[in-house]
Amino acid sequence: MEFNEFFREQNASASNGGMRFIESFYDGMRVADIYLVKTKNAALTKNGKEYLNVTLQDRTGQVDAKVWEPNSPGIAEFDVLDYVYVEGNVTVYNGSNQLSIQRLRVAKEGSFDPKNYLPVSGRPIPEMDQELQQMIKSVKNPYLNKLLNMIFLENEGFHKEFMQHSAAKSVHHGYVGGLAEHTLSVAAICDFYAKHYPDLHRDLLITAALCHDIGKVQELTAFPRNDYSDVGQLIGHIVIGYQAVINTAKKIPDFPETLAAELGHCILAHHGELEYGSPKKPALMEAMALSFADNVDAKLETMREAIAAAGKNGKAPDSNGWLGFNRLIDSNLRKTSDFS
Repeated sequence: MEFNEFFREQNASASNGGMRFIESFYDGMRVADIYLVKTKNAALTKNGKEYLNVTLQDRTGQVDAKVWEPNSPGIAEFDVLDYVYVEGNVTVYNGSNQLSIQRLRVAKEGSFDPKNYLPVSGRPIPEMDQELQQMIKSVKNPYLNKLLNMIFLENEGFHKEFMQHSAAKSVHHGYVGGLAEHTLSVAAICDFYAKHYPDLHRDLLITAALCHDIGKVQELTAFPRNDYSDVGQLIGHIVIGYQAVINTAKKIPDFPETLAAELGHCILAHHGELEYGSPKKPALMEAMALSFADNVDAKLETMREAIAAAGKNGKAPDSNGWLGFNRLIDSNLRKTSDFS
């Protein structure tokens, strides 16, 4: 029996082409493949019977899964971040796919490729790295340029982490390279603002845009966990990032105190409102512009991901094209009509 299970396990994920990615799941599908355990917790049915809530992940997304018979001989011991071979059936519950697992075992080393289980930015990381370097080079103020070089380019360890990191646990840009993608998008929006509103101090605004989320490298753990760290929970990325920028500025001889304070303010105020986690509300034009750019990119990416996920989960729009209420956007979403 063990040999047969191992053979099925090897067969299921021997290659990229043969893997059943989560985005391809549909109602009634039979699944027999390897996935990464993202979350696991025990729960009770209304009748007091124990079952397991599990979230499985591959590079195309996540799926809610249930182990209704956790004490069954077919269910082996497993934990979060294990790669597990599962057999089960897909059903649709509340408009989303759900996997009912009948058999589960920890996958054997060598029977899977870890790259298949990490969601990755659609933009190549080397391309984003080049764009980051060009954006830094465009900052002409010598103090701000030196600060950006020290943070992003001279610290090789941080540079590598920043380019690989996600921008969020789940809300937006929650994938490998997501932090760099979001940061560059915000910087590009700020660059447009600076051209459209000449009163904006471009070098200050671009520097703040590039630095606004650097604290997320410490706030969130690396993949595959991609969850909040202790320091992330206790302090948060805004204050972590502010401290990193101010400490770096102090290492630069004669860095103007007022410039450091204004840059720090932009970072502290980039969520725009106190209730959204900003220790300060924007008091500078650059701080306000940054908060708008950050919100625009985060909200539009959240909508894009929600619409894409609806399609992947088989959630068809109603007769008028509506996809239903989205709690992150706090609105009923509709995909734009195709006028082409």
